[in-house]
Amino acid sequence: MRRAILLVPALLLAGCASVEERASAAAETATGFLRAVADGDGSAACGALAPETESEIDAPCAESILSEALPAPSPVTETEVYGQRALVRMNGETVFLAVFPDGWRVVAAGCTPRGERPYDCVIQGG
Repeated sequence: MRRAILLVPALLLAGCASVEERASAAAETATGFLRAVADGDGSAACGALAPETESEIDAPCAESILSEALPAPSPVTETEVYGQRALVRMNGETVFLAVFPDGWRVVAAGCTPRGERPYDCVIQGG
């Protein structure tokens, strides 16, 4: 019983991060992902991908991700968090993320808007 009492406050605290904190964490993940690709660190880049997105990259991911036409990170211009999802905009490009048990993961990257049509993304999960 005591373990259950201790677990409840921990779970409540985990869900109490402010929108600003969640937005900051999403922006850091998006920027870190693009920085890893720009620095040639395929392992770190693949580690930031959502599982379904990683499965769309040719194996081995750590090599293939580096050949994708992804831009270098630029300053974040806007971050929107909505529920368990987020988008991070950087000078003309967008990264979409989702929350997983271990934090934010990249769902789609290298995305550019196309007006009323869906974004065009260099990489994305199925």
